Amino acid sequence: MPPEHRIAVCPGSYDPVTCGHIDVISRAAKVFDEVIVAVVNASVRKARALFDIDERVGFIEDATSDLPNVRVQPFDILIVEFAREVGATAIVKGLRAISDFEYEFEMNQLNRMLAPDIHTVYLMASPQYSFLSSSGVKEMATFGGDVTDLVPNGVAARLKDALDRRNRSE
Repeated sequence: MPPEHRIAVCPGSYDPVTCGHIDVISRAAKVFDEVIVAVVNASVRKARALFDIDERVGFIEDATSDLPNVRVQPFDILIVEFAREVGATAIVKGLRAISDFEYEFEMNQLNRMLAPDIHTVYLMASPQYSFLSSSGVKEMATFGGDVTDLVPNGVAARLKDALDRRNRSE
C-alpha cells in the first residue's frame, strides 16, 4: 500500500507576504508532500487588504516558484472547510511570540471542535523573522523605511506604490 499523500494548508492574509511567511512555507514544504498556501480573501479580524487577492496570490507564487510541492489558492470559507475541500489533514501556522500563541491556541480549540480530524501544526519563527509581521512592514514602509530585506523580491516596490496610492486617495 502506498504511503498517504500528506497535504497541509498554510492560511493567512499575506498582506503583504513577508520573508517570515516564506520561511514557514518553505519549512512546511519539507515536512508535507503538498502545501497549499491559503490566502484569505476577506479577513474578519483585519482591515481591508492593501493588496487585492490576485496580487497577494501572485506575490506568493513568485516567491515560492522554486518549491514544486507548493501551490497558492484563495479562500473565503472556514479554514477547516477549505482544508477538507483540498484533502488536507493539517493546518500549518507560524508562531513568533507568546501573543501569537494565545490567539492561535484559541483558534486551534475552535477548529478542533469543528474538525477533530484536522490537526494544527505550529512552526516557530526562525530567529531572524521572530519580530516580522505584515502590519509592521506596512507601518515601516508608510514612514519611508527600507523593507526590501523583509519581503520577497518585487513586493517592496509594489508596497511603496500601494501606500502612495492609498495616501493620495485619503
